Amino acid sequence: MQPIYYRSITEIRQALDAGKLTSRQLMDVLIDRSEAVDDRIGAFLHRDFVDARAQADAADARRKSGKSLGPLDGIPVAIKDVLAVKGQPLTCASRMLEDFISPYDAGCISRLKAQGCILWGRLNMDEFAMGSATENSAFQKTRNPWDTDRTPGGSSGGSAAAVAAGEAIAALGTDTGGSVRQPAAFCGIVGVKPTYGRISRHGLVAYASSLDQVGTCTRTIADAALLLDAICGHDALDSTSLDLPKTDFVAALREDQQQPRKIGIAREFFGAGLDPEVKACMDAAIRFYKSHGCEILDISLPNVSLAVPVYYLIATAEASSNLARFDGVRYTHRSESANDAINLFSKSRAEGFGAEVKRRILLGTFVLSTGYYDAYYLRAQKIRTLIRQDFEQAFRKVDAILSPAAPTPAFPIGAHKEDPLALYLSDLHTIPVNLAGLPALSLPCGFTDSGLPVGMQLIGKALGEAGILQLAQRFESAHDFNRQTPSL
Repeated sequence: MQPIYYRSITEIRQALDAGKLTSRQLMDVLIDRSEAVDDRIGAFLHRDFVDARAQADAADARRKSGKSLGPLDGIPVAIKDVLAVKGQPLTCASRMLEDFISPYDAGCISRLKAQGCILWGRLNMDEFAMGSATENSAFQKTRNPWDTDRTPGGSSGGSAAAVAAGEAIAALGTDTGGSVRQPAAFCGIVGVKPTYGRISRHGLVAYASSLDQVGTCTRTIADAALLLDAICGHDALDSTSLDLPKTDFVAALREDQQQPRKIGIAREFFGAGLDPEVKACMDAAIRFYKSHGCEILDISLPNVSLAVPVYYLIATAEASSNLARFDGVRYTHRSESANDAINLFSKSRAEGFGAEVKRRILLGTFVLSTGYYDAYYLRAQKIRTLIRQDFEQAFRKVDAILSPAAPTPAFPIGAHKEDPLALYLSDLHTIPVNLAGLPALSLPCGFTDSGLPVGMQLIGKALGEAGILQLAQRFESAHDFNRQTPSL
């Protein structure tokens, strides 16, 4: 049997309910595991062992008194360091917020607390979520548990690596252009990005407000459904939060009757640059679904070839606006060498922001400037609409779209250091989903000859999370990819 730190929430819940395990024992195991491996992985920026154990003791007391708060009570969930947790550091992996302590809880964090989750540590990330390799953190690089010379992906690399390495049972990340799904693919776990607006963005430090969405990193599809049930829902503090009847994703998985589905294969996702071993895993997944009664249809998304430049125009424009608040005046890094107000602003930002953040702020400021707004930003928004319409047309014919989650397996750390454009292209398969505001997930679907995980992406229509979770669970239940673990 696998060690406790590699078991699913469902398995751990059964042990807790049967009295074979306590939350304190579980927390102690995770702390010991993290102490043993995190110097090689670098998933965590901050860990408070005393607080985590106190939360576990409180969960055990509730269970003993018959007042358990639900299926996640006493389950440790690690948090990407871009989501506010009251009394904990909120650095966004940046020198700009190095000493900042959050005064309040994010919307999704309040929901986890209401469920009795143990909030376990602060996870590393690309600074302000800008990156695809978790190499842009101001504090440390995170490494892939399957090969520590390779990246775990980004920007939620700490979230994916912590789950893959057994340092967390589950984790929250954020996904602006694939930042949950790509690292999930690289680390061999499940990553889910729901429909834009499903989960409150209140308390999520904004990178690109029209694209950011909280997502989940788990070992199984069932675990993802449990977490989504806990954190999805309307929040009056977020004007983009969808006010919808509650969806029971766990029940949806139980109710799946294996009915035939139509799955689209977009030719634009299988073109030049796709690694042959990744393509082989996709072909095997397509054969699986076809053999299990699904109809496979060739489709086209003609405008997704423009998604990467469109994304980097829109995202950087929004970033230049969102990050203007970090000015050295209020709660951020303040330069000690400034001698007037202008110097305070410019020097604080120059010292506090890293190179990639500066690059994106400059690009975003440029595309919003007089004389360039119409030529770049406005045109990008028009193409974004065309991309959304491409998906709407496709979903008139199919129930889901299957693609790689990333065009290659995890690449070596530093491989794209001198060529940031090549790094941007690694999000080719995930970015269109964020531009269209759709739900999507990544799940492990194979390994390369060298033992690196490969992730498959399933994309659903708006508010169609239940459908892609069902399709993913069909695949997961017939394979053991999610049960394989790295040697650490």
